[in-house]
Amino acid sequence: MKTEGFRKRRGVVGMRRSAILLVGLAAACSAVRAEPVKLGVDVLREENFAAIEGRRIGLVVNPASVDSSLRPTAEILRETDRCKLVALFGPEHGVYGDEYAGVKVADRTDARTGLKIYSLYGSTRKPTSEMLKGLDALVFDLQDIGSRSYTYISSMRVCLLACAEAGIEFIVLDRPNPLGGRRIEGPPHVEKGFESFVSAMDVPYLHGMTMGELARSVRAREAPAYQKLRVVPMTGWRRDMVWGDTGLAWLPTSPHIPKAETCAAYAATGILGELGPISVGVGYTLPFEVVGAPGVNPEALARAMQEFWSTPKAYAQGALAERERFPQGARCPDGLRFLPKRFKPFYASFKDQPCGGVQIVIDPRRAGTLVEINFRLMEALGAPKFFTQSSVGEKTMFDKVCGSGAPRRRLAEGRDLEPMFQEWRTACAEFAEIRKPWLLYGE
Repeated sequence: MKTEGFRKRRGVVGMRRSAILLVGLAAACSAVRAEPVKLGVDVLREENFAAIEGRRIGLVVNPASVDSSLRPTAEILRETDRCKLVALFGPEHGVYGDEYAGVKVADRTDARTGLKIYSLYGSTRKPTSEMLKGLDALVFDLQDIGSRSYTYISSMRVCLLACAEAGIEFIVLDRPNPLGGRRIEGPPHVEKGFESFVSAMDVPYLHGMTMGELARSVRAREAPAYQKLRVVPMTGWRRDMVWGDTGLAWLPTSPHIPKAETCAAYAATGILGELGPISVGVGYTLPFEVVGAPGVNPEALARAMQEFWSTPKAYAQGALAERERFPQGARCPDGLRFLPKRFKPFYASFKDQPCGGVQIVIDPRRAGTLVEINFRLMEALGAPKFFTQSSVGEKTMFDKVCGSGAPRRRLAEGRDLEPMFQEWRTACAEFAEIRKPWLLYGE
């Protein structure tokens, strides 16, 4: 009996040791998975600013240009004695991030540091030779949101081309694509005649690339002789990471991108938001996360999008509101939820007017094709009216953001969207192969 008791005790001890070992192994594996993401600016500092040593530099920044501990890049470069920070350059919304979308920003002088601030969203969007005079390098450190129409990648492009013309270095401090590095979606090309600052690069609407990778594509496609591009890459970032996987804090990249989750919402509703008879939450507390207008039935629209994803015209035809038999259709993809929502914008479209619509909840790791949501919502709400009730300027901007007039024509004519979506998917799969030489973080 004593032997039996000893064996039992020894067995218990053994199991405890095994459990402790397993916990330890799990913790070790977790530690490996949780390798911190270091931004380009973090790596630059760790390497003792070797990439910019002894250089007079200009710096393209805004309030989201910080290191992983939230210290501003401008402050870091101003305080080091390894380089000389000469001037700041500001994109759309300005160096301070306090200007409204589309508003021209003037040059100024920073009151605290005395540094000259050149606007790249004012009288010019491309740095002039006078702005670059006396610089050895232009350093670019802006956080993108992953959508082609967000103008920071356009600013990067013209900065690179200006540096190529001036014969100076262009240095990109790389940052994550908040939607991850594998999501390639939406209108795949910018057609001739539709180039603009919201469609300056011929890449899919969601390109799945970082700013540094996009810079490599610009150099390869538009300035192949230019040999002074340098990308300071991140460490610890992988293509399967969305922002929530990075462990980094999000700072607003512009007034209506207040949190990381807004990046996916912008992809889902930003194109739709260019048109007149709809609010996408700009002017409310949930920019790009809600879609609606006066007179919309929230419950019916939510049901149309949630349960009849492939046939959302059920709402436009009144079938849902009248509780008639619904046309057959597939449910929306996992990772997407459409919730009934009533809201009243504080400014912008439908200011102070009660609106009905939906709130879109997105899991960026799982959700299907985000960009298609723009067009499925338009179909559900009666696509033709979006163009009959929009101004010429709004329709022009819609085309520019799409990079083509074809989506507008198809929607206005009430034609089936699925063939267009399939064309996009095929072209995006082709782009996944085209972009491989420019990638820095595997496939």
